[in-house]
Amino acid sequence: LKSRFFRPPLETTAMGKGGKSKGKDDKGKGKAKGKGKDGKGKGKGKGKDGKGKGKGKGKGKAKVIIEPHRFEGVFVSKGKDDSLVTRNMAPGESVYGEKRMLEEAAEGEEKVEYRVWNPFRSKLGAGIVGGIENMPIKPGSKVLYLGGASGTTVSHVSDMIGPEGTVYAVEFSHRSGRDLTNMAKRRPNVVPIVEDARQPQRYRMLIGMVDVIFSDVAQPDQARIVTLNASFFLKNNGWVVISIKANCVDSTAAPEAVFAMEVDKLRKDGCKPKEQLTLEPYHRDHALVTGIYRASKKKKE
Repeated sequence: LKSRFFRPPLETTAMGKGGKSKGKDDKGKGKAKGKGKDGKGKGKGKGKDGKGKGKGKGKGKAKVIIEPHRFEGVFVSKGKDDSLVTRNMAPGESVYGEKRMLEEAAEGEEKVEYRVWNPFRSKLGAGIVGGIENMPIKPGSKVLYLGGASGTTVSHVSDMIGPEGTVYAVEFSHRSGRDLTNMAKRRPNVVPIVEDARQPQRYRMLIGMVDVIFSDVAQPDQARIVTLNASFFLKNNGWVVISIKANCVDSTAAPEAVFAMEVDKLRKDGCKPKEQLTLEPYHRDHALVTGIYRASKKKKE
């Protein structure tokens, strides 16, 4: 018996009934096919020579605690490292290779799957992590998303608004539009539109009135594009959320000056700016600006 514990680990090959079992004697990481004396099942190493499963530290799967964020439709996973997550509308599928996690459910309940929202890949995600004050995108919202690209952020917006809401994602590039359309196949609340956001009259028949316009089109005339779309589709007192890339508007001016200039343009076009937030350190020289379109004047009492 003693010799079993003090032997140096040797590679052994034991022949069982109808199968071979290769395993290290002490660690018991054997691959066993068939039912041999030394190994039962595949890779469990439960034989006479090897005890224990796997790596031997005996720690179970790290527990994930999901807590609701202060914004509806967004959650925070508390664990080894906290991260922003959204409830997956298409369980079992990642859109851009992001991590998925299952919340431990009580008996009889279905497990809920969440997707990690990487702020480095998404301007809206960076804004939420950065502590933006208001988030008009919530369950049941109708959202017009300009500059949908491959659908990275669009998929998270789709998770946030849930089955009751709709996100109309406009993307001009056919290459990105293909990825966007493929993503939308699994998400019934996403309407992909491969069209130029500068000409909203081309897709006016596809979109009803919306509650929020989110824009991530890196164009010099972004403010004009947004307010033009707002005049077609945005309700009075609807929200506008714009991601501004400074060096795309004017690469010679200081970022702060560019942001101020864009906010001024929005103000002239009937949008009342509410907040401006830098997206550092996630996105360099970017800012997120929120505002209310055609805000109704407060009545004096």
